[in-house]
Amino acid sequence: MRSTGPILAIGAITVTNQSIIHSKPLNWKVIVATGIAAGMFSLAEKATGQFAVGLSWLALVSVLFARLDPSIPAPAESFAQWWKAP
Repeated sequence: MRSTGPILAIGAITVTNQSIIHSKPLNWKVIVATGIAAGMFSLAEKATGQFAVGLSWLALVSVLFARLDPSIPAPAESFAQWWKAP
């Protein structure tokens, strides 16, 4: 399925940004929700085809630039801070 890759990437990026980069405790809800969302997108892709694939890519881009937790910078912000670091 072509829609599950971006959804799994969303989960991996979110967990990495929260747990590894910002030293927050591992949030198991993100892992479970990623698995459920990947399954749902897989089923939606069979029903709607290209729409589900496009929506999964849109979700990936949104997660890169949006803060999911107000106390943790978005992944793009984290990368920008890392890039500017001496």
